[in-house]
Amino acid sequence: MLWSIGWLPAVHSAEIVRVEAVPSLSRSVLGSTVIPYKEVTLSAQISGAVKFVAGEAGSSFQQGDVIIQVDESQLMAKRNAILAQISIAQASVRNSQAQYTRELVSPRSKDIGGMPGFGLPAMFDMTMVQPFANSMMGNYDSDMGRYSDLMSSATGVSQAQSNLQQAMSQLQEIDAALRDAKSVAPFEGIVLEKMVEVGDTVQPGQPLIKYGYVKYKRLQADVPSGLVSNLSVGMIVPAKIDSDATTMVKITQIYPVADPSRHTVTVKFDLPVDAVAAPGMYAEVYLPESKQGDTKVVVIPKTALLRGRSLPSVLIINNDNTSELRLVRLGAEQEDGKIEVVSGLSDDERIIDDPPSTASSGWMPDAK
Repeated sequence: MLWSIGWLPAVHSAEIVRVEAVPSLSRSVLGSTVIPYKEVTLSAQISGAVKFVAGEAGSSFQQGDVIIQVDESQLMAKRNAILAQISIAQASVRNSQAQYTRELVSPRSKDIGGMPGFGLPAMFDMTMVQPFANSMMGNYDSDMGRYSDLMSSATGVSQAQSNLQQAMSQLQEIDAALRDAKSVAPFEGIVLEKMVEVGDTVQPGQPLIKYGYVKYKRLQADVPSGLVSNLSVGMIVPAKIDSDATTMVKITQIYPVADPSRHTVTVKFDLPVDAVAAPGMYAEVYLPESKQGDTKVVVIPKTALLRGRSLPSVLIINNDNTSELRLVRLGAEQEDGKIEVVSGLSDDERIIDDPPSTASSGWMPDAK
């Protein structure tokens, strides 16, 4: 018992209050894992031996930095061979264009030294014999011959240009493979896991490293499908990381489908920037078991409980304005110094808050 100065009993600030009904804060505790904000797996794009690894797990890189490189000696040899083919194709194009120009300027069909002359002097052959062959004999047409020669020269130019374009395409393919020989950082981050060492032989598709952006972090949890309906993107819920102090996390993603074998839905939560956590850490997330406002529970101030009793009890006010001692069953603690009452009280009943420990049925606070 408390005593004031002069050995007089202390004055209690007891008062009559009404029992409240508030939304239930019943929560389920689920295990989750800290994950990076973004995570990718860099895989080999070409076969070969690893000749360079920039760092170990935990090493940080900027966007565009080379992290792993596969030996590209064979690709460089192929590239040099393609460059030689390009030189040959370019020379062929120049030669075919020269032959086509020659046919335009000096057609072979008009050559005075060519058939169908009979070995006569060139002037006589051009003015007499060839016109005679065109008009009278009918077995030779110089214009058709010239058209055929032009088409042959033009076809040669087209074929040479196609060969050059084919060689250029092969060079582009080799250059793309050379770029794929390097695994570069897609964004600022750190190496989460290194899977190869210098000298390892890799094949296309083989994982090389796991890389993540860890400036911001998230929690990932498999939530039972029955609880997902109570969640929404943007909702704030409490969480604990490795049993440390409680922090608040924000729901940022709810997967649209459930795992058919476990009947769970993957949910991601954003952690505060200042949260002390590393990828892979264990965390607990506290999720509501019902939608906000769906279920009401009775709560009272914790100071309304009579102190020193083996069973929790309170003083209620009857209709005739007298107090009566009543046992209650308590539930989870709420915010603002209140506690849930599972049974023993109903909504809107009146109780005495902060009664003295010696109070019993019939005790009433002093009128003010």
